[in-house]
Amino acid sequence: MDCIFCKINKLEMPSYTIYEDDIVRVILDIHPDSCGHCLIIPKKHYQDIEDIDIDTLNHIMSIYKKMYLHIKDRLKFDGLTISQNNGIVEDVKHFHLHLVPKYNRSKNLELEEIYNLLKI
Repeated sequence: MDCIFCKINKLEMPSYTIYEDDIVRVILDIHPDSCGHCLIIPKKHYQDIEDIDIDTLNHIMSIYKKMYLHIKDRLKFDGLTISQNNGIVEDVKHFHLHLVPKYNRSKNLELEEIYNLLKI
């Protein structure tokens, strides 16, 4: 399988992993929409919402809440958008959840700076 997220989970590709457990990995998006844009990706390959089991999905949502609070504490965002794409709008065919912080004022930090602020 030529899935970039599976390669990241197998440590075959580098990532800015800020959190990890047995079920998921949370990484910084290397092409962020905003400062602190993260992805929650399950370690097991699921293509999309139709494929993923409810227990894994519930775990992802619990990690979303944990990461929301953590990112808000560290980056002081003013809002946060979550999104999940399926089908033709899904660039990487591996289920993942985007967490995209929003700011009233522009916040520009380098990826390394964000990583050092957010890694758990």
